[in-house]
Order: sequence, then C-alpha cells, then structure tokens
Amino acid sequence: MDTRLRVLNGFVRLVWGGDLDPPLRPVLAVALVGSLAGSAAWTFVGIWAIEELGASSLELGSYFVASAVVFAVAGYVGGHLSDHVGRRPLVLVSYAGMAVTVLAYVLVGGRFWAAFPLLLVSGIFAALGLAAVQALVADLVPRERHEAAYASVRVANNLVVVAGPVLGGLLLVGGHWPLLWIGVVACGLAAFATALVYLPARGAYSPEEPPARSSLAVIRRDHVFLLFLASVGLAFVVYVAFEAVLPIVAVSSYGLAPSTWGFLVVVNAGLVTLFQLRITRAVSRYPLSPRLAVAMLLMGFPFFALDVSSAIPVILAVIVVFVIGEMLWVPTSQAIAAGLAPPDLRGAYMGAFAGAGPFGFAVGPFFALQIRAEFGNTAMWTFFALVSVAAAILGAVAVGLATGRGIAVERE
Repeated sequence: MDTRLRVLNGFVRLVWGGDLDPPLRPVLAVALVGSLAGSAAWTFVGIWAIEELGASSLELGSYFVASAVVFAVAGYVGGHLSDHVGRRPLVLVSYAGMAVTVLAYVLVGGRFWAAFPLLLVSGIFAALGLAAVQALVADLVPRERHEAAYASVRVANNLVVVAGPVLGGLLLVGGHWPLLWIGVVACGLAAFATALVYLPARGAYSPEEPPARSSLAVIRRDHVFLLFLASVGLAFVVYVAFEAVLPIVAVSSYGLAPSTWGFLVVVNAGLVTLFQLRITRAVSRYPLSPRLAVAMLLMGFPFFALDVSSAIPVILAVIVVFVIGEMLWVPTSQAIAAGLAPPDLRGAYMGAFAGAGPFGFAVGPFFALQIRAEFGNTAMWTFFALVSVAAAILGAVAVGLATGRGIAVERE
C-alpha cells in the first residue's frame, strides 16, 4: 500500500507540480470522472447526429445555436439556485440528469428531431452543475488561492480530455452507438457517486446565509462586472479560433489530414496538464490586468504565422503559443469573476460568467467563416486578432475600475 501511495503522490506532484489543497481534492475527483463522461460524449455527438440520425448541416447548426442559448440561461439559473440550496445538490442533479438523458439517446433510433430535445436537455443539466462547481471552488479556499485552485481544476479536466475520446472510440468499434452512450452513462453515474460520497455540502468560505436579494437585479446594476463579461465573451470568440476554426482551415486550406490534426490537438491538453499550475505560480507576482492583456494577445495573434507557412512545425508552434495564452487567461478570468462576485451571490455571478462561453461558440465560427469565404484566411486571422485586442482592453478597464472601487480582484 505504501508503494502505491508513493506512486500516486509522485504522479500528483508530476502533474500538479506539488501537493494539492486538501479541501479541493473532492472537487478534483469529481472533475476527473465527470470530464471523462463529457469528453467521451461531446466528441461524438456531431458525428452521431450526421451518420446515425441523418441530420443535415442546417439541422446540426440549429442544434448548436439552440444549445448555446439554453446553456447560457441554464448556467445562470444553476448558479443562482446554488446560492439558495447549496452547490452539492446542483452538482448531483446535473450528473443524474445527464445520465438519464444520455441513456435515452439509445431510444431515438434514426430520428434527429427525436434526439434534438434530448440533446438540449443534456446541455441544460450540464450547465446547471458547471456554475455550482466554479462557485464551490471559491467557497473552499481563501481569496489568495482562487487562481491556483481554478488552475488545479482545469488540470484535472484536461487530464482526461484525451482519455474520453479514446474510450468513446473503443466503445464505437463495430459502430455500436448504444454501447457508447451506455459507457457515457456509466461514467456519469460514477461522477454522481463520487460527488455524493465526497463533495462537501459547504466550504470554509461559503456565505453564512442564502441571499435575500435578487441576483439578476444586482448583476444588471453591476456595470463593472457586465464590462468584464463583455471581455470574456470576446475572449471566447478568440478561443473558438483554435477550438473550431483552425481544424477546418488546417484540413481544407493547408492540406492537413484529419487524423494528423487529431494528433496535434492532443498537444493542447498535454501542455495544460503539465504546465497550467506551473505557469500560474510563475506569473502570480504580476497584476491581473497585464496578465489578462498578454493572454489575449498570445491567443489572438499567432495565427498570422500560418500566412507565412502552414508546415506542421509552424502549426505546432502556433498551438503552443496559443495554449500559453490560454493558460494565462482561463484561471485569471475565473479568479477575477470570483473576486467581483458578492459572496452571497457567488453562484449567480459564476453562472453568468459561464454563460459568456456559449456566446463565443455561437457567433465566433459564424462570423469568422463568413469573413474567410469572402476575403480569405488572412482577413479571418485579422478578425481574431482585433477581437483579442478588444477583449484585452475591456478586461483591463474592468479590472482597473474594480480595483478603484476597492474590490479585491488584484493581488495585494
């Protein structure tokens, strides 16, 4: 047993760069198992819809737009409810609901419109728990540990990003889609059981009482937070450049084989897993505003290198630079959002923050691909670069205004 514990501790130190905060360990365990289910399902949803259900491009596009809208709304609702009933119940409802709806995928046969509402409901359940988990992280550790804590959770999520698609691919050997969904359900139920047994009902830094005021009214009047949300929405548009647009361009314009892109994209998860916490610790001495601005520029500008050369080493270099910016941006922005949130409305604020992501995924590919079709790749990369500059400026202004109001979003 001692040998196994030493091996486990060595693995934790290798991946996380040190020992983990004890209060965070249950959240990291849930994140590991839950992300395995999510990545196994999300990777194959589009393929399933087209190949098994006969969905057209228009129908699939309609689903992605509708999914973005309901995810944003459900994210806020989940965070709001977690302020009143606690984080743990929302996480449990999230995993239980996803397991039930994914199991129902087996029953839809070859009918896309029968699957459409189930797909949306699955997204709703996923969003309900997301904000609760993000708020719980801030409940468990003191303010000065927020950024490192969010970075730790992100490492856990990325650790299984590669394993999820591999698991899904193994379950799909022979084309048995029901077997894939049953496997996803099993992972979801494992995440539910892990949360049920280990997730705490409240943290050491949880608010003492439920809020007695309307979270929506407070957020609507919080102009600094709304300005920061605008920055986050634009940042997600830039993130889509790597997540959704670069694969299309790499295959259709640069002649990359889809299988080759599959190997290259693993670099993202690998770098995040090994270096996220190390980078977060290395830059912790610097103020948040410059970090946020540098992150946006690193994410928005490296794509111009592809106009010079689209060789695989250049694409790899672009991915590396982008991921460095991404590793600066994600925990920094989460820490800022948690710092801007009043403690009693932390869930609702983190829900609104999570809702900015679907905005980027809904509008980013639409505008970028339209620009590419009309004016070419260089114009599209210019679009992402300009959006990154706008996101950097809005984020820096929001943090500056918050600091001027005495809100603790900057390090002391």
